[in-house]
Amino acid sequence: MDANHFLSAYYPDTSYGGKRLFDDMVEQAKAAERLGYRGVTLPEHHLINVLLTPSPLQMAVKISCETERLELVTSVAVLPLHDMRIFAGEVIQADILTDGRLVLGVGRGAFAYEMGRLGSPLEESKARFDESLDVLIALMTTEEVSWDGEYYRFEALTVMPRPMTQPMPRVMVAVMNPPGIAASTRRGFDIQTTPLAGRPELFRAQVAAHKEAKAEMGEAGRHLRIMMSRVIYCTESAAQTREMVRRAHDYYSRFDNVFTGPGIVHNGDVEPLTRTQTIRELEQNLIICQADEMLDRLAEYAGAGIDEVILSSNLGQPQGDHLEAMERFAGDVLPHLLQVSAAA
Repeated sequence: MDANHFLSAYYPDTSYGGKRLFDDMVEQAKAAERLGYRGVTLPEHHLINVLLTPSPLQMAVKISCETERLELVTSVAVLPLHDMRIFAGEVIQADILTDGRLVLGVGRGAFAYEMGRLGSPLEESKARFDESLDVLIALMTTEEVSWDGEYYRFEALTVMPRPMTQPMPRVMVAVMNPPGIAASTRRGFDIQTTPLAGRPELFRAQVAAHKEAKAEMGEAGRHLRIMMSRVIYCTESAAQTREMVRRAHDYYSRFDNVFTGPGIVHNGDVEPLTRTQTIRELEQNLIICQADEMLDRLAEYAGAGIDEVILSSNLGQPQGDHLEAMERFAGDVLPHLLQVSAAA
């Protein structure tokens, strides 16, 4: 099982500033390459200090200039927020400028606050996403495309330049429900998913849906893979575990506000809200622990057939602490996960 580092762009203290935030992300990406991670994932979010990256494609190009082999995965580009006639060209340009290392992870959007303020209400996001994905693929794989749909109507056009990676840059779909995972797999897409709360039965159903659909495809599905995103942080002590779980609880007090809550935001700063879930209950759903325990907990993911685990580990801790945790994971955990991959 490979590892991917999520460049999550969370800064609870907005005075930290965008320059330091994005410099930290680039430094983490360089560390990920040096430490043997397969790639990094790049979110797209706007207007808020949670997961803030307005242009993951720009960040992918920047990181490609600072690294040599890292896979650069958007996690995810929010298709309903873009005009596919423009976005297709931007994806192709990024594919060229990253020398083919781009993997375009796409999704429908998750935060009602930003979706509504950017003119694409969350209630419409599923239908908008489905049509947008079809339009995007058509524009990247075919010349002189015309369209007459619900959200797109345009006369024949050809996006230029044409893709370097043929027939198009690799596309990965973010989806949580098992039927959606199976359907996306059958269409030939790689999968990004997460059980969020960490319920074992959902995790197993997600993996099974991908594997069963992949098996039905035979040789045509052999190359497809599934990535699982979790909050994962390799601590050095029990005291640091407690501190990082506390930070995670604070993070989710903001995340929940814009994900499932009222979306209370002041000048871009998401207000932390009181959570009903206790810190102890949250700890059971996250993988914040020392290396020995982490090996046991991640062994289930590797054994179930997860191809790559995405480590979401930015919980507002200092950059130095973050880099040290990456070192611990790479030295004490990752070699064992890679052995599982080799054995499989």
